[in-house]
Amino acid sequence: MKKDQAVKLITQLSDANGVSGFENEVVKIVQKATKELGSQKTDGMKNLYIESQNNTGERHLVQFDAHSDEVGFIIQAVQTNGLLKFLPLGGWIPSNIAAQKVRVRNRFGEYITGTVTSKPPHFMSEAERNKTLKVEDLFIDVGAISEAEINEIYKIDIGAPVVPAVTCEYDEKTNKFLGKAFDCRIGCACMVDVLDELNKEKLEVDLVATLTSQEEVGLRGALVAAKQVNPDLAIVFEGCPADDTAAPNYLIQTALGKGPMLRYFDVSMITNPEFQQYALEIAKEHNIPVQVSVRSGGGTNGAVINQVKGAPTIIVGIPVRYAHTHHGYVDYQDYQHAKDLVVEIIKSLDWQKIEALTHPL
Repeated sequence: MKKDQAVKLITQLSDANGVSGFENEVVKIVQKATKELGSQKTDGMKNLYIESQNNTGERHLVQFDAHSDEVGFIIQAVQTNGLLKFLPLGGWIPSNIAAQKVRVRNRFGEYITGTVTSKPPHFMSEAERNKTLKVEDLFIDVGAISEAEINEIYKIDIGAPVVPAVTCEYDEKTNKFLGKAFDCRIGCACMVDVLDELNKEKLEVDLVATLTSQEEVGLRGALVAAKQVNPDLAIVFEGCPADDTAAPNYLIQTALGKGPMLRYFDVSMITNPEFQQYALEIAKEHNIPVQVSVRSGGGTNGAVINQVKGAPTIIVGIPVRYAHTHHGYVDYQDYQHAKDLVVEIIKSLDWQKIEALTHPL
């Protein structure tokens, strides 16, 4: 995929509305982008399966995975004054939610712009001013003045999904994107780009890519997909939180502009050490910059994929500054290096190498 095509795809995916459970727009974009690369099917979880047109069914099967959903919100109730009470979908810090613009989907699929509001400081007591902000202190205001207007004019129902109202920007001079949902839309784009790149290669493995739903609320779509695909090896594409503005220098392991991150450990999975080492050796052989990390929190779809059959699984994470907020930065060079790494890994695999990885003892 040429750079201008990749930039366009990344931008489209970032802008797409797709909180957990409501990933329809994202799936349609990826369906269109991969329609010439193999057969497609979906399931009731809104997972998308893309089977390479070059598969034979007689070779080891490698699964690619990226999750389609983004963190957002869901409407819980409507107040008599027209304010909307909501719950978070995925991990949020309340102070990052307040005073931000959002879009609320109404019953006809239209997205209504609103803002996240809380009690104005003019009406706060001293105790309220000093209190830690909680999600239950926040509401969404779409401009309505009554519950009746919400129903009759705005046509917003309980259960409506809510996404951050952000438009992706790309700076040609710096190769930086600024937008929403890069966890994991940057991974989705990279997976599509890798499939496109490998489509013209003669490989010794079969490939199935899964675009999976509801990762942000519990890795739910990936569990269903892994049982369907039943891979021998797996590579999970992620938009992982960059730590270069948050960690002391000696702990920076996922910096913007330093290449993709390969994670040894998080609270959901211990990465297969043999496959991890294999990937790092491929990166060294091809002079591809990479970073490695050991995380005290977080989790990815790799955990459930690994558990279904024990398939050795690695995480290829593209650093995202300020993940799980309205606005994040991504460096195109990190995206390109992630793509190059996965392409070279797949090109290098054969029956014997996969046997060694899947049966290390």
